Amino acid sequence: MLLLAGAPYAVAAHGLARAVAVFSFTVALSAQPARCALQRHPSLSNSSANCWSRLHPFNMFNNYNKFYHRKALTSPYPGSHVERSQVPEDKVSWLIEWKDYNPVEYTAVSVLAGPNWADPQINDKGFSPKFNERDGEVERKSLNGLYVVENGRPQNPVGRTGLTGRGLLGRWGPNHAADPVVTRWKRDRSGNKIAHPVTGKNILQFVAIKRRDCGEWAIPGGMVDPGEKVSATLKREFGEEALNSLQKLPEEKVELEKQLHKLFSQEHFVVYRGYVDDPRNTDNAWMETEAVNYHDETGETMDNLPLEAGDDAGTVKWVDISEKLKLYANHSYFIKLVTEERGAHWSEDPGPGCCE
Repeated sequence: MLLLAGAPYAVAAHGLARAVAVFSFTVALSAQPARCALQRHPSLSNSSANCWSRLHPFNMFNNYNKFYHRKALTSPYPGSHVERSQVPEDKVSWLIEWKDYNPVEYTAVSVLAGPNWADPQINDKGFSPKFNERDGEVERKSLNGLYVVENGRPQNPVGRTGLTGRGLLGRWGPNHAADPVVTRWKRDRSGNKIAHPVTGKNILQFVAIKRRDCGEWAIPGGMVDPGEKVSATLKREFGEEALNSLQKLPEEKVELEKQLHKLFSQEHFVVYRGYVDDPRNTDNAWMETEAVNYHDETGETMDNLPLEAGDDAGTVKWVDISEKLKLYANHSYFIKLVTEERGAHWSEDPGPGCCE
């Protein structure tokens, strides 16, 4: 049985129904809100259509296979010597029939060991996951709308990856994460904002960590625990990865919590909600995130929060933001959206100029 848009469809009409269903999924995806109160949506006139596509991340779903689904095709699979089956660009979409598709099956030993953050194998006795809905404390709904479940397994909404199973991911279907993008203005010794010499726009900085697992720079973030609110995950992960909160003394933790509360209770906006092009993704398990920007306008709050790498971070530091950034997964894209919202420097290339 295939599940999509809340209704089964007949095998006899499989091809047509799948096309209609995926179209419905795309429409539902485009309707998802991407920003909070700070976002001011321009009208969709002909003159601003290109600008709108740059500002609204979900509007690019029609180009998902090209724009978002590259790192999910890379080999070897992280932490292993497993090579994915090669998937040509024109065969990524599930809408394209490919009878010879023969993906590799792989789930890491660490996942099969049955830690509390992982599901059992799909055919294990007593395991009956409720896909596309809240399953007890586990959120199995996707931020991008309903997804297909075929032969008991969720199907990656973006397309084929050359690998089935779960890889390093614990959950079948969406694996939810949260990414706090903490920013401040770059300032000189006198406290004045520093502008880029070419664009004249102020330079924004964000807190970046160097991941221990792959050595790439990234936004500090992590998985949403079962039953945990995303807002709690954002604050917890930033504290653990960028401030080493887990290793603080009790009295230090009290003061740290006060400063974190001050930072994470101020005005913020949701940068992105949805699928992440992550190298850990498979045909049956994929990463989704909610990236939220917390901006320290004066820099005073972060002055009281000295950076210290902890948990999964090897190094942590303030990084100047520009298009030259090479970050883990989709993180460069999230950072770009923040600069657009804040009117900060990103590229020396002026581009079409519609979003100035």
